[in-house]
Amino acid sequence: MSTAGGYPRLAEPAVDVFRAIADPTRRALLDLLRTNDRSVNELAEPFQMTQPAISQHLRVLRHAGLVRPRQVGRQRVYRLNAKPLRDVRDWTARYDRFWQTKPKAPGGAIDR
Repeated sequence: MSTAGGYPRLAEPAVDVFRAIADPTRRALLDLLRTNDRSVNELAEPFQMTQPAISQHLRVLRHAGLVRPRQVGRQRVYRLNAKPLRDVRDWTARYDRFWQTKPKAPGGAIDR
């Protein structure tokens, strides 16, 4: 294991961030974690799926580095780690010009 500045270097995420956020359930889980840390049971409440299914989604998010779990008593509580989303922001920034200019309608007229 190599070190950087005396600290162990973290391994690259095992799951691509883009793949992790491709699923709408995982994006919804990230949205829930934006405001505060939540237990697996709290995260499962709004969904029509089992707690083990939510845990599978959380595993993908964890492997992508997007969430960090910690034990609090008998519960596992998850926290958002938004840092890997910078890759998504940086990639989509290349397309800003398409959103900042109004598209021209066929024939050159501008839609209003």
